[in-house]
Amino acid sequence: MKNVTHAFVFLAHWPFAGSFGLNTDILATNLINLTVVVGVLIFFGKGVCANLLDNRKQRILSTIRNSEELRRGTLEQLEKAQIRLQKVELEADEYRMNGYSEIEREKI
Repeated sequence: MKNVTHAFVFLAHWPFAGSFGLNTDILATNLINLTVVVGVLIFFGKGVCANLLDNRKQRILSTIRNSEELRRGTLEQLEKAQIRLQKVELEADEYRMNGYSEIEREKI
């Protein structure tokens, strides 16, 4: 019993917070804090950044695919419009030639 009592008395005189103290070295404290914060951010932020970059990549690729499809469609429309323009120009030349020939016939 005396040993148990002696142990409690010993603990009463032992300084509990003796190993803890205020670190007044600001540079060392900031370096430790920054290292911990950066480590936590890298550990937890890696997955978030990877997801954000994958989503961004997919959006860019889909935008490029859509642009290529729109480009193909506009090229087809341009070809059709050029063919129609050639037909209209031929018809205009025919009307012009017919008009000139009518004018020449009327003059005679």
